[in-house]
Amino acid sequence: MAELETDLLFDGEDIEDNTEQNNEAIEEQLIQEEIKPAIKLDYTLETPEERNELVKKIIEQTPPERLTNKYLEILSNYIVFAMDKEERKQKKILTDNRMVTVNKRETSFEGLSDKLENGEDGIYNMIANDKNIIFTPKISITPEDVATIPGLKDLRDAITVVEAECKAATGKRKYLLKKQLIEMRQDQYVMKNAYHPPMYFSHGVKSFTSVSLSEHITIDENGVPHSDGLVTFFDPKHISALLCNYSKLKEDAWGKFWTDSYYLMEDLDELIERTLKDDYPYYYDLLIYKINGKQNTEIQELLYEKHGIKYSVEYLSSLWRNKIPKLLAEQAQDDYLVWYYTTQEHGKWKRCSKCGQVKLAHNRFFSKNKTSKDGFYSICKDCRNHKTKEKN
Repeated sequence: MAELETDLLFDGEDIEDNTEQNNEAIEEQLIQEEIKPAIKLDYTLETPEERNELVKKIIEQTPPERLTNKYLEILSNYIVFAMDKEERKQKKILTDNRMVTVNKRETSFEGLSDKLENGEDGIYNMIANDKNIIFTPKISITPEDVATIPGLKDLRDAITVVEAECKAATGKRKYLLKKQLIEMRQDQYVMKNAYHPPMYFSHGVKSFTSVSLSEHITIDENGVPHSDGLVTFFDPKHISALLCNYSKLKEDAWGKFWTDSYYLMEDLDELIERTLKDDYPYYYDLLIYKINGKQNTEIQELLYEKHGIKYSVEYLSSLWRNKIPKLLAEQAQDDYLVWYYTTQEHGKWKRCSKCGQVKLAHNRFFSKNKTSKDGFYSICKDCRNHKTKEKN
């Protein structure tokens, strides 16, 4: 454990901006190992090349029996710390402690999605292929944790005190205080896990068909519909999650007419067709390609061949994760309002003076106008906003 704590002093973001602390840590290690260099380390040397030349001289003048693995490790750190900070930020230098992180199979959802070319989509594809993958949730200490977990507040206060002492300390005391801080910071997560163990996501798709998806919908004072359901088409994030898991969810729900999941997927299909197929054919094809598991680079070429439009792979991801779910959610809200004010409650309707379509006199369809008799502009929102729809 002590060896790991020492590595932590030389790894990660903390060391990259603290040259003076790194130098002090090296000196403390020399003292701790009772090593007396034949030539004193010169910390004014700023380049790896300069430091490398000095280390060569030290090795030449040091008896072989004194060149222990620990001594050589310290000398290598002396060289590494002279490397450009940006180079170390790019993780070109992989210490043993860094490799523990790199090779760790379990990771946070946020961290892993940042590493994959196609972001969160890559994670959902992994889940579809291997349902036994477990992601470690990203854990943080919240104010609620501090208030409810016995002893955690005292530990956090103690960490603050030691941090202050560490800033003012020098030499060996500073080194020991940093080691103490590492242990104390680890202890706070141990305490949290003991009282609030993290929840792991496993076999979520498998249990989807057995979940009740009933909901109660209300309309607020601004005319916006809200659902209390576990899954709702009114929320773009929910739609995005359904789309990312579409193939597996559709397969599991197929033929199970007695489950809510079957009708949820059927309704999703109808919503997609109604919203995208005619008015947004580019988005519709993008959605189909993504559901079929194609990579963004391949999709980019396919869409260019069919529609003559070439967006960046980053923009395609944005359409898939943000724009398309938002369009579907907006359409779902419009559909519900039209249904509600047609079958459940008498609604007011008006004809757009520009396009001639009869639409619900509601702020989803017409902008408000206090000077108008009915409180809305005579031209609908689509016409007022000059909404461009891709009809290729």
